Amino acid sequence: MRISTVISLLVFLLLSLNAWSQANCPNEYSQISASCIASLNKPFATKNITLSTELNGNIFFYKTPGGDLGKLRVIATTVDSKRECTLYLDAVTFTGERVFIPNSSISIRADKSNWLKDRIFLDREGLSALGMEKNAKGQCQLFLTQGTEIAFFRKHIEGKAKEENYLLFFAPLVLVFIAIFLIVRVFMEDQDKFKTQEALEDAENSGKVKNEIFFIKITKPFYKRYFVPMVQGAKNKQTIRTKWRQKLANAGLVKDMTPEEFVALKFFMILGGPFAFLAIRWIMSETWPLSITPAMAIVGYFYPDLWLSGLIKKRGDETLRAMPFIVDMLALSVEAGLDFMAAIQRVIEKAPNSPLVEEFETLIKETKIGSSRAEGLRQLAWRVNIIEINSFCATLIAADSVGASIGPLLKQLSAELRVKRSSRAEQLGATAATKILIPMIFFILPAVLVAIFAPMALKMMAGKL
Repeated sequence: MRISTVISLLVFLLLSLNAWSQANCPNEYSQISASCIASLNKPFATKNITLSTELNGNIFFYKTPGGDLGKLRVIATTVDSKRECTLYLDAVTFTGERVFIPNSSISIRADKSNWLKDRIFLDREGLSALGMEKNAKGQCQLFLTQGTEIAFFRKHIEGKAKEENYLLFFAPLVLVFIAIFLIVRVFMEDQDKFKTQEALEDAENSGKVKNEIFFIKITKPFYKRYFVPMVQGAKNKQTIRTKWRQKLANAGLVKDMTPEEFVALKFFMILGGPFAFLAIRWIMSETWPLSITPAMAIVGYFYPDLWLSGLIKKRGDETLRAMPFIVDMLALSVEAGLDFMAAIQRVIEKAPNSPLVEEFETLIKETKIGSSRAEGLRQLAWRVNIIEINSFCATLIAADSVGASIGPLLKQLSAELRVKRSSRAEQLGATAATKILIPMIFFILPAVLVAIFAPMALKMMAGKL
């Protein structure tokens, strides 16, 4: 049933894309834009068009000698090969941000056995025109002035043809309804199961203050129910755990998600990426091309990796900032006579909240359930995976194995950390100067040049005048 749900989601997405793509080139004449005409790449020609009632409802596109595009709809025709021929039309020429609306009719009649010509201009300059004349066969025909081209688009849908169009319009909606029905059915079937599971998780986490990340909070109900079972049933499940377990620990997400859940999140974002793109496009009323929607699936698949890397970097920076103060507190507590584990407990109570304090809490819990101090420190280094923390843990493990006093070691380590933090701050300050040059070159420098040379240019122009 879960597989059918995924297929339904894909069908829904494809149908939505199809509906939006059709909206780019609508059937309604009033909704046709210049961008739509340009995107169709219709074969324009200069061939004369014979006037007849079959032209009624036809929509044409035309191109002026100046390159402007336009649309033309035939409203009605009157053909009397002995007395008069008349064409009633709607036409709009797109000239940049403005539009030009030609006359709405063109007519020719017999005057003393001679048929006169008539024409209407399609642009403001009068370079492009649509004319009507009588040809050698006695037929009324439309012709274009030199440089003007026209192309047939489609016949305006009316009557029975319009009813058939309604069927084509409502057929995808029926399929969308079926997809939604399947999704709701799966929700209802699994509701009791997941309510029980969530109740158990809430009971286990009762008494814990948990500030869940917003991205996980909004996506968890979807990937956990429908994608996690597929990942858990994969043959390379152990490889997934080995690859992502440490990275999740480095980001501090061990309590929030498992490696299987993270991979399920990546698969869910294959659908979530295009959906988020289309939702933002609709909310912001943007005209971003729909052709890049499939690329959003690839972006969605790799977005969790970028998000995870950002969390790891942020957590590492916060750990390094908090480390000198915490090591100082450890040194003072040990020199005051406290045991190392008791000193860590004091740090947890007194130090400001930081990722390193959270890792010390985990270290205390591990030692309480039977882990040795050395093993707890190794696990701490594995979870944080920063050179400074690895060195800190290795130093404490070596001192503990030989029975050396760790107070002087902690003091020396704290001094080294402060020196490294100062040098790192100097490096960041040096690179900041280089980074500032980019906006200065592209934004500030042109503004300064304009402010300096604009008055000089104005004076020179005024002198010439």
